[in-house]
Amino acid sequence: MRISDDRYDRERSSLDLALKFLRHEARTQTIRSWTGLSDDRIRNLYRSYIRRKRSIRPAPPRQVAAPGGLFMRSQRVQWEAAQLASLLSLFGVIPAQPTPELAAALPTVARGEKLCYAFEQFRSTIPTSQISFEHSVFLATALTRGDQLRLSGCRECGGLVGN
Repeated sequence: MRISDDRYDRERSSLDLALKFLRHEARTQTIRSWTGLSDDRIRNLYRSYIRRKRSIRPAPPRQVAAPGGLFMRSQRVQWEAAQLASLLSLFGVIPAQPTPELAAALPTVARGEKLCYAFEQFRSTIPTSQISFEHSVFLATALTRGDQLRLSGCRECGGLVGN
């Protein structure tokens, strides 16, 4: 066996993605669904490479567009979510047309790498955003399902907007 065999490449890609997710403070459940790694493997990666005390985080986001949902809190956050959604679309994280069936198949290592890149670009542009990495995962899933939130074109400029 050579270390360059496909199965080793896939495992290495999963481990690399898990480390990226950990650096973005993703939850274990999120990392598991996008990488296929076990909870124990994820915890071992965290202990071996991150080495900082995990902060107590609020519950994961569940509401998209409801009045209490993050993406509708203010016009600023709505604008930030539209910027992030544009990047998610541009980098191919979300499909051009929403498909509820695709939402279950959305978490893959390849898409996860694109998701990280889109989030990093977003944060480099808007470093003070209230939108966390977990929120970006939630936004990508919601836009892929298309049942609560959709992208459309602005009538004036043609840019992407959420509705």
